Amino acid sequence: MNEDVVPLSWAIQTIADQAVNIDFGEVIDARVNQRVTSLAAAIRQQNIAGVTGCIPTYRSLTVTYDSVVIRQRELIQAVELLLNTDVLHTPPRKCWLIPACYGGDYGIDLASSATTLGLTPAELIEIHSAQPYRIYMIGFMPGFAYLGGLDPRLHLARRTSPRQEVPGGSISIGGVQSAIGSVAAPSGWHLLARTPVKSFDPQREQPFLFNAGEEVRFIPVSEHDYQTLLADRHYQPEWSLLP
Repeated sequence: MNEDVVPLSWAIQTIADQAVNIDFGEVIDARVNQRVTSLAAAIRQQNIAGVTGCIPTYRSLTVTYDSVVIRQRELIQAVELLLNTDVLHTPPRKCWLIPACYGGDYGIDLASSATTLGLTPAELIEIHSAQPYRIYMIGFMPGFAYLGGLDPRLHLARRTSPRQEVPGGSISIGGVQSAIGSVAAPSGWHLLARTPVKSFDPQREQPFLFNAGEEVRFIPVSEHDYQTLLADRHYQPEWSLLP
């Protein structure tokens, strides 16, 4: 078996008249999520007639289809064939370098979060920006990236009173996760920073910047640098391919 593939149990369920869900268990884990994104990539590569979309989540993949073109049983058989043969490889993945302006008006919960966690704001910034995060899924709002890999020292229960609206580009923590917001939306997460990067832009040829399975690293920047990048309508964050 390909060394990139982790043997995991799975189950296929019908969730609508034109959608099936492939579930890989109850555990949120990078290996499980890699299995999800690898299956999504394989289905797209196979170009199965009638498949209209793949929606990856933390531990499952929803596949939508046109029942006029392909029967449900045929689709399930095609998916089972992919799962039972050595064709699932880790697809090429990007690691995005995301500028982040921490604290002040850009991260209004930085100081209070640091106090609750027994840290200084500088220590919180250092810990939060020290390691890469895996994008487990895109959801809630268009382009909203749920990130795994938050240092246990930064685990913090979500706010008891959610805010009705936070700015797009907000970088936050909540529970055992971090996140990058896309558009202005309600939030019960703690706001640490903001990025000028637009993870969702309907005017772009590819409206969604991130894909599930990729990684991000946060690069602390000054308010001046944040405003400079925000004003540059051609700005795109740097990235590299992961090994």
